[in-house]
Amino acid sequence: MNRTNLATAIGLSYDRAMKYLAWMSSRELIIIDDNGYVRLTRKDEETYTTLVQWVINYVSRLRFPRRLTRNRR
Repeated sequence: MNRTNLATAIGLSYDRAMKYLAWMSSRELIIIDDNGYVRLTRKDEETYTTLVQWVINYVSRLRFPRRLTRNRR
């Protein structure tokens, strides 16, 4: 997907999206070609897989205490 369409699809202003893309590119998570098309690198695919696995393993196990309610009269 090109940068402009990607910014629109994720609901960010173009300038803000470019900052995120520049950060991701500097960490070799994405490649932006000469025509402005963005694609994931193998490193990003591995990062995504690791993040999803972490969420499944840890976040899905979180249990929040029940909110106590007071009887108001």
